[in-house]
Amino acid sequence: MTDHLRGLAWGSFIGDALAMPVHWYYDRAALHRDYGTVRDYLAPRNPHADSILWRSEYTPLNERGDILREQGQYWGQRGIHYHQFLHAGENTLNLQLAKMLIESLVARGGYDADDYLRRYIEFMLTPGQHRDTYVEEYHRKFFTAYARGTAPRKCAGSDIHIGGLAHVGTLCTFFAADITAARKTVREHIGLTHRSDEVLAAGDALTRMLCAVARGADLREAIFKHGAAWFSKRKAEQWSREPDEVVIGHRVSPACYIADAFPASLYLAWKYADDFEAGIIANANVGGDNCYRGAVVGALLGAASGTARMPERFVNGIYDTARLRTQIDSLLAIRTASLAWRETNGRTN
Repeated sequence: MTDHLRGLAWGSFIGDALAMPVHWYYDRAALHRDYGTVRDYLAPRNPHADSILWRSEYTPLNERGDILREQGQYWGQRGIHYHQFLHAGENTLNLQLAKMLIESLVARGGYDADDYLRRYIEFMLTPGQHRDTYVEEYHRKFFTAYARGTAPRKCAGSDIHIGGLAHVGTLCTFFAADITAARKTVREHIGLTHRSDEVLAAGDALTRMLCAVARGADLREAIFKHGAAWFSKRKAEQWSREPDEVVIGHRVSPACYIADAFPASLYLAWKYADDFEAGIIANANVGGDNCYRGAVVGALLGAASGTARMPERFVNGIYDTARLRTQIDSLLAIRTASLAWRETNGRTN
């Protein structure tokens, strides 16, 4: 089970990092013109053919809401890559926050929402912490509420994007042995930043899939059992006759909205259930919100394959890989110690 949990933990970060340079490319001809077929970690470059930062805006109400800081000067400009200052293999902001979630889990010996929120607020308000130009809508809504003096537990805004699932893999790595605790924790964590029944429902389904697969269930069967509302055997049969770029483009949108992005993720995980490498490469090259879709696909495929069937270049090539390796090892060690304590305590009582 340990290697499958390790694969689950690494998968989210790998899926995000591989897709990062071609994140939010909707013109696939432009994607392939600028980057070819993405098979390895690449650095992002300006200009970004499909960037909409030129019509994106965020004005903080005060210092408590100033999360753009040094990146704010690039908002409103044409052609700016969303992740222009990240290195090849580096994770986007949402997955950088997943690393911070690992630090919280390790430090507290389990999930502590208030500790995570404290770390989250400090991280987002400290200049230069993440070097990512784009800050998703849910962060902007959270810090607009926080700037008004709203208590952190009540700052979540309405949001229906797949970015809300970016941390589910990390939490399931820790709680895989206890599905009840996993579901409860995932719901609480998503609810800190996303006020959306759709995202919560998808998060719960993904949690059940990941915990089942980490414990040895077949990935395809787990998808059908727990994700039938989004992706069924009938859809699998129909969609499997078509290329990925038709399925994710015509059957479902490549965009970030959970109603399309989650079924797209399940389709890719189902199709490439036996091939981690092919699955995350396919996800990157169909474009759209492939980073946060990639976090979901990577977690599912990673849980199924374990690190034993992951190409070493994806693990070793992650930016600051030594630090992430230490974080994941620490998370698994704390998880093992927690399970051992519960088992001993249960026998004692």
